[in-house]
Amino acid sequence: MLNRRLLKNLDFTLIFTVIAIIATSLVIIGSATHINTPSEERYWYVQRQGIFALINCVLIFIMLHFDYRSLSRYANLFYILNLIMLLAVMFVGQSALGAQRWIQIGPISLQPSEFSKLIMIVSLASLLDKRAGRLNSLKEVIPVFLYVGIPFLLVMKQPDLGTALVFLAILFGMIYVAGINTRVLMMIFGAGLAFLPIFWHFLKDYQKMRLTVFIDPNVDPLGSGYHIIQSKIAIGSGMLFGKGLFGGTQSQLNFLPENHTDFIFAVVGEELGFVGAALILILYFILLYRGIKIAGIARDNFGTLLATGITSMLTFHVLVNVGMTAGIMPVTGIPLPLMSYGVSALTTNLISIGILLNIYMRRQKILF
Repeated sequence: MLNRRLLKNLDFTLIFTVIAIIATSLVIIGSATHINTPSEERYWYVQRQGIFALINCVLIFIMLHFDYRSLSRYANLFYILNLIMLLAVMFVGQSALGAQRWIQIGPISLQPSEFSKLIMIVSLASLLDKRAGRLNSLKEVIPVFLYVGIPFLLVMKQPDLGTALVFLAILFGMIYVAGINTRVLMMIFGAGLAFLPIFWHFLKDYQKMRLTVFIDPNVDPLGSGYHIIQSKIAIGSGMLFGKGLFGGTQSQLNFLPENHTDFIFAVVGEELGFVGAALILILYFILLYRGIKIAGIARDNFGTLLATGITSMLTFHVLVNVGMTAGIMPVTGIPLPLMSYGVSALTTNLISIGILLNIYMRRQKILF
């Protein structure tokens, strides 16, 4: 059984924030999907998301029994498993929406690249924990980039540019906290900017078009620019208080594509208005704030790096997804954490929250 003192040290602010986001998610998913499915399956997406949320909550409770520091011992095994999963997608994966990212296991479609993010955080935290304070030259930093580069290239191959960019957000957040030399970091950023014209030629045609329509959606208003245009219409039409749940026209009349997954925030903006969207953003601010706090009070470097990687991942997801739906970020297919429908993403995010709770529960000093 868990020590009662440890249970009292749980971050209840984080727990209640996550519960509030998931509860809101189920309501919005129900609103977004109920009219576009047969009556006997009207709330299938809500039920499925809710069931997996409960399963993952049980998994989190089990995880709290184990000290997060034990993850470091299995980091190399996790890394190898990660590569095997990503390679498996290339050979036995299923294609959808122009990408081969899913593996079918019975009735469940799993997206290994989603789990890959968390595995990468654990593996990289273990690696950087051993190299903390020794990232003062390119010679010392290059092995870290190669370590992340292999799964990065495998994800790009699917192709999944969004997840690949998440890897970079995780990497830069964690090496910064690990104490990389500022001069070396600036050199890396400079090299990255110089490489951008070359990187452009490796993008798929649809990826290039997404970046083009980000600048001007009217270049292809019925194709690649359609998502952005409809999303902006949905958010703008919600005005201050929204049209009410189940009352949005863009989402209910199926003008807004992927309204229960990538563009769920547009449904929030249309049906709950500026006020509802602002409240959701406040919940995410609290979530990310707690992640930063947990990273700051972790009892060891490994815990700090784990919390930093998880917070970097969640921050990137929120900024890009919300920016994407508002038309100030390119469309990348990155889901909104704990809100967008998707079993793989939900599982990854809730396990990440479980690790944050584990780190906080075993901190050396009590916050507040």
